[in-house]
Amino acid sequence: MSTLSDQSRSSPKQPGRPPAHAFWKMAHKLGTMSESDRIQSIKAGFNFEMANAAKQTFRLTSQNIGTLLNLSVATFERRRKDAKPLDAVASERLDRIAAIALMAEEVFEDAAAASEWMATPNPALNGNAPVMHCETSIGARQVRRILNALEWGGVV
Repeated sequence: MSTLSDQSRSSPKQPGRPPAHAFWKMAHKLGTMSESDRIQSIKAGFNFEMANAAKQTFRLTSQNIGTLLNLSVATFERRRKDAKPLDAVASERLDRIAAIALMAEEVFEDAAAASEWMATPNPALNGNAPVMHCETSIGARQVRRILNALEWGGVV
């Protein structure tokens, strides 16, 4: 069985493809995987490029992506330089972000609109951007509740 991290390591970068495309491709791939396969991919460690694609997609600073993935900026840059996979903690957090981004894409019916919503400070999250609120599972649950309310026309 080929894991998501194996596939992304072996596939070359496609010239001219924006990083957002890479993030959404990864998110959709994760969305089709069973929980067991996702766990296996998380344990194997996602390719660094997936974190970089998320960074670009949600307009995050190196400090922000480090905070989200529980990595120091130095470790984030070292993994980039050495082309090493992310650890299980960072990979699980990236999986969480991808799952919520897919939910946002479904609600807004557009990946670009979902990316924008995820990156924009939200008053219902004390002014935090939804993507940054996904640092914890509790925060991610709050983002899911807001997306559910938006989808069903409720007040947030």
